[in-house]
Amino acid sequence: MIWGRKLDRDDELASLRELAEGVHGVEALFDEALRLTWISPSIGRLTAQAPADCIAAGDFFAFLLHESDRDFCRRMARQVLDTGLPQDFELRLVARDGRVVWVAMHWRRRAGGLRLSAEDIQARKEAEYALLETVAELRRAQALREHYLLRSNDERQRLSALLNLIRLGILFIDHDRRVLYHNRAMLEIWAYPPATELVGSREAVLKRQAAHVLADPEAYFGHIDAVVGGRESASEEHEFVFADGRVVTDRSAVVQGGEQGRGIGRVWIYEDVSEARRTSRQLVELAVRDELTGLYNRRRFHEELERLLADAERRHSAVGLLAFDLDGFKPINDSFGHQAGDEVLVGLARALGRIVRRNELLFRIGGDEFALLVPDASIDELLELSHRLLETVAASRFCFEGDKVGVTASVGIARFPANARRGDALVAAADEALYRSKSEGRNRATVSGRMGA
Repeated sequence: MIWGRKLDRDDELASLRELAEGVHGVEALFDEALRLTWISPSIGRLTAQAPADCIAAGDFFAFLLHESDRDFCRRMARQVLDTGLPQDFELRLVARDGRVVWVAMHWRRRAGGLRLSAEDIQARKEAEYALLETVAELRRAQALREHYLLRSNDERQRLSALLNLIRLGILFIDHDRRVLYHNRAMLEIWAYPPATELVGSREAVLKRQAAHVLADPEAYFGHIDAVVGGRESASEEHEFVFADGRVVTDRSAVVQGGEQGRGIGRVWIYEDVSEARRTSRQLVELAVRDELTGLYNRRRFHEELERLLADAERRHSAVGLLAFDLDGFKPINDSFGHQAGDEVLVGLARALGRIVRRNELLFRIGGDEFALLVPDASIDELLELSHRLLETVAASRFCFEGDKVGVTASVGIARFPANARRGDALVAAADEALYRSKSEGRNRATVSGRMGA
């Protein structure tokens, strides 16, 4: 799908349609007034913002750019319009969840406005890892040539340029706990202004900044003291969290050299792993979600059931279970195919999700079988919820091959501890009540008559 206003050139729009879905970088078009007219779907991978939302925002620069970069970017874009000369520079985008994403932007003049190509420069990670492997060797070489390097500004500039290319933060502290060197990435990770110069500063200056930006400064200071005071020359990777939610790791090692083997200090390497951790959480979430409907799956159901029962046991409270399946679902599959059946399941999952409260958990157990866990619920509340569920399912309609079809639901209600005290027994009690609803005419809810055991 292509989002955007009507472009002047149909052939260009047709080409963009063919390319848009495969674009990994971001492509965008602007008119003479710097209004966004089209942007590739890949903007979602970088910022979690939909292309339509970017266009509807009106001001692309205010909507997606970091506030410190907006005026500069507008000025450069206007300059490309006025002179026709291309501009390339790096700046920050702000994602929907507040993350800052660095991109390399390439602005070019085109008929009727501008074209923007942007790439995620964090994709250089593999190259940076390769560079990082050379850092230790470079520093050993620097120690051996200390006398020479002090007199060779050109060599120092080359080394500094190399280290500044690495997106890992690098900090060297001498044995008197003064800063010997830091790169730009270190300033960025620790939220210093870009022009900050820390060389010569004592450790106390770093701690003052850390106290403002870390979620738990004292815990991190304890970690530093343990590493510096330990006997190991290199530390294991340590993970810590910033107040803005970023997750960062550090590693450190003593840099050998100096008089009497004392060492010239310690190097610290910092890496922002927020995106990696976010991806990991997403993978975990996918493992407990039903692929079709997005509801929690059977695995998550049993985990949550045991958790809620244990919590209810401690608090002497109740847990309600509604087990339900769909009446008339199989004929839809048989008449219109499994794709139609899938559409019914997705539509009902969406409709039921709107009536489920925040503390209630909805699951797709398999096929057309569902379950709803309700903590702290009375029988009257479970019956009222069942009626809302039945009404919602019965009111849903679907159109296939010109025919409007629908389904109903049969519900079985069981409650801890009245009907059962174990998870498997509670499920069995709800299933028995469900079968009674089926046998008594369907499209109804039945309360289990079991006694807790």
